[in-house]
Amino acid sequence: MIPRFLPAILTAVLLSFGCGYVGGPLTPLANIPFAPADLAALQRGGAILAHFTVPTMTTEHVAIQSALTLDLRIGVWPEHASVETWAAGAKRIANPKMVGGLAAYEIPAAEWAGKEVVIAARVAGANRKESAWSNYVVLPVVTAPDRPADVTATSALQGVRLTWRANGEHFRVLRKAGDETGYTVVAADVTQHEWTDPQAAPGTAYSYLVQTIVPLANKKEAESELSEVKITPEVPLPQAPAGLAAVPATNTIELTWEAPPGDVAGYRIYRATGSGDFGKIADVNGIPTYSDHAVEHGKSYRYAVAAVNPDGREGPRSDVKDVVIP
Repeated sequence: MIPRFLPAILTAVLLSFGCGYVGGPLTPLANIPFAPADLAALQRGGAILAHFTVPTMTTEHVAIQSALTLDLRIGVWPEHASVETWAAGAKRIANPKMVGGLAAYEIPAAEWAGKEVVIAARVAGANRKESAWSNYVVLPVVTAPDRPADVTATSALQGVRLTWRANGEHFRVLRKAGDETGYTVVAADVTQHEWTDPQAAPGTAYSYLVQTIVPLANKKEAESELSEVKITPEVPLPQAPAGLAAVPATNTIELTWEAPPGDVAGYRIYRATGSGDFGKIADVNGIPTYSDHAVEHGKSYRYAVAAVNPDGREGPRSDVKDVVIP
């Protein structure tokens, strides 16, 4: 015979080992995705480029397991409009390009030119529950800025000189050197149709991008499409030496001149007798002087000097200097 108190004791023991539960039911999860938080947009040429990071968590910090439906819209915000009226009249943009967790959109800008548009995005889960709208991007849209044309890059004493043609007053230059994978802005606001890169090193391969910039209200801007030019600059040719002087002395003519700016390895001396042709008579080191002992009394001579850069290339010659040995 089982004592009447034994079932109560067994129940107490089971509950002490966690085999029982007393309490109300758990509240079901809402499963609403977080709203996109980093929407950004700009105009480049004839397109509006917009992108945002696709949320991966719900508002209850639970990982989202199924694919989301993406909803990005663009439209003009009417006067006295609400979010609902803007969204109802805004254009929904489909087919983003997915790059990792980033949704990227390319929206034709022509239909929005001359207008200030509002862009926002939201997402919805498999249960069709929608997130809140993202941050709102307000963007003035203009006619596509003129893309720089005939972009050229040449080696110069001061670095690499870029020139281009474009209808515009503000330009940006980006540069990639050697095996770098990304471009860096090296000139943020150029107000002429040329720019010289003083940091370019001879023998290094460079790729430059040039674009037109149109400043807009609220510190925004529109960009043109990018134009590329590549160059591996050579050691630039030195300038012609200036101030050549030729002074006759006893059985010699003493030459002096001013060293040109830049990297000069040496000089080449040229001489002509009377009205004859010039011929090289000497190569000298970096000191800007030379003594010509192979002269004769009663004859006239003409001299010119050229500077040579470290790779052996010769720059233009100086002005000619005439001298007569009495």
